[in-house]
Amino acid sequence: MEVKVPGDGGSQVEAKLHKDRVVHYLCEKTTQDFFNIWLNMELLVPLVIDCWIDNMRLVYDNVTRMSSNSKGVEIRIPGFGNTTSVEWLDPSEASPGAYFKDIANALVALGYERNVSLRGAPYDFRKAPNGNGEYFVRLKALVEETYGINDNQRVIILAHSMGGPMSLHFLHSQSKSWKDKYIRALVTLSGAWGGSVKALKVFAVGDNLGSYVLRESILREEQITSPSLAWLMPSSLFWNPDEILIQTDEKNYTTKDFKEFFEAIDYPVGWEMRKDVEKYSVEFQAPDVEVHCLHGFGVDTINRLVYKPGTFPDGYPGFLYGDGDGTVNKRSLEGCLNWKQKEKVYHQTFSSLDHTGILHDERVLSYLQSIVTNM
Repeated sequence: MEVKVPGDGGSQVEAKLHKDRVVHYLCEKTTQDFFNIWLNMELLVPLVIDCWIDNMRLVYDNVTRMSSNSKGVEIRIPGFGNTTSVEWLDPSEASPGAYFKDIANALVALGYERNVSLRGAPYDFRKAPNGNGEYFVRLKALVEETYGINDNQRVIILAHSMGGPMSLHFLHSQSKSWKDKYIRALVTLSGAWGGSVKALKVFAVGDNLGSYVLRESILREEQITSPSLAWLMPSSLFWNPDEILIQTDEKNYTTKDFKEFFEAIDYPVGWEMRKDVEKYSVEFQAPDVEVHCLHGFGVDTINRLVYKPGTFPDGYPGFLYGDGDGTVNKRSLEGCLNWKQKEKVYHQTFSSLDHTGILHDERVLSYLQSIVTNM
């Protein structure tokens, strides 16, 4: 029995609009019903991307310490309990939107049944644990339901990327007796246990999501509003306080200097969000369930942003690279090795395998099949 917990960007998102203003004449003000906004490739094109950004961005409230949708935008995460919405991020099943598809197919080949023994637990990946309280309640109920409809067989939680620390937070919130009864194992792929230097790069200049037609600086307007990005910044548990993460001619920034970094890039809201989620970054006790920790290595991964003299914060940095999976640094991927617990922690690495490639790699699929056949 398996419940899939996706990572950042790993859930379909739907929106419904009833806005009184738009940022571009091409943008719709109102829609009759919900429509797919992530991952919808038709919306991620020049000009139309302005509408997408305004609809997907979050607005932070410094009083409530929470983020909400843009005015006139309703957001929902479809398909909870279902595997379809995490197998394909694009409902049209266009190939760029393939996510847990290959893993689901590999388990179905062994006799698993979608939406019975194979479940999905999508969530609003823009938000960190503090903004996903209802999700964790629903996840607990889903695990119990999956256990019950499958002859009381314990459940594997399979998590990718940010889904790893999300699942860890969930397990910390449950009693040991509950975990012993319901959880067979936590299986993680590319777990971002200690965050990633790439998160700082996104705050500084944005990320083009691998598309050559999208400008990083445009996408940044939406990306930096996500508390989950603040959560994924490098953790002080994994980086020493004297390690330089952002190098400039006037000041070097380490994990101790995030407040000053956000002030320098003129985004003080980022520091407020970071303060809200930092407690989850240092919440790193063992989950007290069997763990299978899988990740790639040997892929160039950003270790440091380096600005030429006079170019910070408005210029574009160069990068120093180190080991990792292209997105998450190796030290963060290996965080599971720090857990001391009675239950076994299995650690399996895959050379030259990148952060999302792990979802489709035949070696990984075989490993996952071996876990479920040995239950």
